[in-house]
Amino acid sequence: MCDYSLQHVASRPAAVGDRLVSTRFGELITRGFTSPGAPNVAVCLLAGTEVSFERDVEFDDFLGDGRRTIAARVARFRQVDKRQRHAHHDALEFPSGNIVLLTQLVPDQYATVLQLPAKPRTRRRRSRSSRGPERGAEISQREPVPTRLTGAASSRHT
Repeated sequence: MCDYSLQHVASRPAAVGDRLVSTRFGELITRGFTSPGAPNVAVCLLAGTEVSFERDVEFDDFLGDGRRTIAARVARFRQVDKRQRHAHHDALEFPSGNIVLLTQLVPDQYATVLQLPAKPRTRRRRSRSSRGPERGAEISQREPVPTRLTGAASSRHT
């Protein structure tokens, strides 16, 4: 997903193996990911996408301590506070449980998309030809099974 604040910025979906760079988009306060060769095109991540950074991740702590670092290089993309309409939702969750909004990432940090989320499996309806014989047809196509009588029942038929 790309945050609501990027609705007027060109974007494309992320793919496995994409090299990304954290960026500030023009005069917007919003930050996110782009490809190094296309700085004006936001790369949108799906919830559950895993990324790996080249170094520990730096972010701006807007409410206090200035710039901070998380001692981690792997994170999973997710969205937070989705009920708040005009808030930044795009975030990274680190193995420690820390969550950092993408808009807090310090620009010029490089990451690689490791894995996209699994697509939900849908039940596909098979066509008649792939189902095999129709119900009832299987009975008429069977070969007759020989019947063998044993014991007292066999003495009656001889």
